[in-house]
Amino acid sequence: MDTTHCAVDGWVDAVPAPGPNGPGTATFDLIVQPANIAIDADTIDDAVTDDVPDTVITCTSEDTRITRELLNGIQPGDLLRATGTLIPPPAPGEPARLAVDALEVLDTGLVPILREMVLDRYGDYVVIFDADIDAVPVFTAYGAWVGWADNPDAIAHLIDIHERVNGGDA
Repeated sequence: MDTTHCAVDGWVDAVPAPGPNGPGTATFDLIVQPANIAIDADTIDDAVTDDVPDTVITCTSEDTRITRELLNGIQPGDLLRATGTLIPPPAPGEPARLAVDALEVLDTGLVPILREMVLDRYGDYVVIFDADIDAVPVFTAYGAWVGWADNPDAIAHLIDIHERVNGGDA
């Protein structure tokens, strides 16, 4: 199996996840745009180079410092430079894998703005405001269902009932 040591710049596709090789490992996908190739402007137009598809590289790390940063600080849309050993795909059609031994954050992704729904916290409770409906779903901070408040003014009443029934524990 032929391996190559390289550095790859790409955007994080999804939230990094704990790796399959046990504690202290992490896995994530980088979306990498093909390198720009110097092409004579008279022979090809820019639209052709824009049609080259992006490549997905699956990355793994077994370095606990890198894993901690991946699992706690990296978000989708962050631009990273991952340096490590590029391992070719084991079979045709499968992705290449990069075993990361150094990681650098080049740019952070934009924070998404929720336009239609907003999460809010009421102590040990979480509510979801939806612009399309008056009713408000209420959950405990641990994700247990509490119920529907008929409108935002009824949230405190619903939480009060839940605490009386459940002994005040969210």
